[in-house]
Amino acid sequence: MELFLTRRQVVTALVGTAAMPSILSAQSSDIWSVGQAYEALIADQIRLIDVRSRAEWDETGVAEGAWTISLHEDRFPERLFAARELADGRPVALTCATGGRSGSVMRGLRQAGYTGFIDVSEGMLGSSLGPGWIAAGLPIVDVETALAALPAGLV
Repeated sequence: MELFLTRRQVVTALVGTAAMPSILSAQSSDIWSVGQAYEALIADQIRLIDVRSRAEWDETGVAEGAWTISLHEDRFPERLFAARELADGRPVALTCATGGRSGSVMRGLRQAGYTGFIDVSEGMLGSSLGPGWIAAGLPIVDVETALAALPAGLV
């Protein structure tokens, strides 16, 4: 019997796992450092999605080149899968503040059988895996610039 999950079922799994960070996810090869993500982003090899809230984007800025798709908005699953389509075969890297939310989304996607996603678990602020985007001195833009740069299919 083939298992097929709808996007709504994936969302339910994502929300259900959002509060359960796991050390095991850090051992996966789909976890990258901010340096790896930056290099791949500027080489046009990935798309980067910042899943934090608007308030967090306002507070710290957004990684230059990242698409702002908040996990806290109702349309998150629809926009996440639209981003995957717009990535045109490139992996989609997810980042948040410190890796908790991006890791939770990754676990939900893996459990639902989706591939082609990467977790940038250092996040913007750093974690046990590294200093994070900001402390690494990687380029940041203000939230208005990031929102203006979103492809039409993600607005």
